[in-house]
Amino acid sequence: MNQPLYTVEILRLAASIPHLGPLDGAQGKAEVRSPTCGSTVSVEVKLDGKGRVMALGQQVQACAFGQASAALMAAHAVGRQSAEIDQAVAAFADWLGGSRDDPGEWPGLEALAPARSRLARHGAMLLPFQALVAATKAASNALRQNLEANG
Repeated sequence: MNQPLYTVEILRLAASIPHLGPLDGAQGKAEVRSPTCGSTVSVEVKLDGKGRVMALGQQVQACAFGQASAALMAAHAVGRQSAEIDQAVAAFADWLGGSRDDPGEWPGLEALAPARSRLARHGAMLLPFQALVAATKAASNALRQNLEANG
């Protein structure tokens, strides 16, 4: 018997996305859109002096899998550095693509396993992480420019 595509866990995650809404004083912002399904995720971040995510805000317009992924991303992003986030995205993408047996170190991503066989869902699930990567890079660049300007 096939497992249901939308499990109780995925629906629970999709209904409990943390850090929704804009972030006051964001240092970096990014919006990414999936050309496959039209899902859109916007992420805003503040970084601390060591480049770790200190705070984030997000807006999510996606299917239940994209929403569940956004919930997992936001629940564990604070305190992470860009290199950790980059590694998490690579591992997650490899897992979705079938070249890896586990989704990596980011907690909870196993809940998205029912959609691994649905290629059309991969883009929506990667969007929150791609937006986080882009927002942290934008924040790092802004902080670097600010330091150079104020030398």
